[in-house]
Amino acid sequence: MSPRPIRIALVGDHDPLITAHQALPLALQRAADEIGTQVEYQWLATEHLHDAEQLEGFDGLWCVPGSPYRNAAGALLAIRLAREQQRPFLGTCGGFQHAVLEYARNVLGWTNAEHGETAPQAERAVLSLLSCALVETRDRIQLRPGSLIARAYASLSIEEGYRCRYGVNPDFAGPLLSSTLRPSGHDQAGQLRAVELDDHPFFVATLFQPERAALAGHTPPLARALLQACQELRR
Repeated sequence: MSPRPIRIALVGDHDPLITAHQALPLALQRAADEIGTQVEYQWLATEHLHDAEQLEGFDGLWCVPGSPYRNAAGALLAIRLAREQQRPFLGTCGGFQHAVLEYARNVLGWTNAEHGETAPQAERAVLSLLSCALVETRDRIQLRPGSLIARAYASLSIEEGYRCRYGVNPDFAGPLLSSTLRPSGHDQAGQLRAVELDDHPFFVATLFQPERAALAGHTPPLARALLQACQELRR
């Protein structure tokens, strides 16, 4: 009897016009084929995500690009569950931003933490406009030795593409990254581009969109690493 497929929740508001959303199914299928397993995925629209029970039965969660989400609370609920239940998690672009926001609110206790895209006047906008918008651009990223993301890529220097305007607000980066949320990738100018949790089997978030590689016929290393982490937890 073959093992059941790995089940991945794609948390976000599906839009077939978004390039990253076109890439996600391909990324997961390529990763599953490479590691010799089967994968099933299900889109979970944030506007319908209100209860942790809706996330039962999924081996891993991928919080996808497409921010601002229709219901940010739904995305934050999923991220908190993945973090607290030690469930494999990947957040890309908007998923990165909301992973940082969830950590600020629920781990650091910053109840007034906000996303600058939806609350630009907030006193504690932990996500703010990038000094230079990263829209349909590519750049090199240096990875922290020994990090989950560096192990996934088997490299300390990678090149990836972006479609993003918001990142971690430098005013709050120090306290945000002083405990279990660790910086794991920076661009050539030293700007933060990836984070991960130290006290979690697999919790990685990137401002770039690694899933896009699947559209060019390549398997995104982080998609493969997410499925491998799900396999390991099953064992």
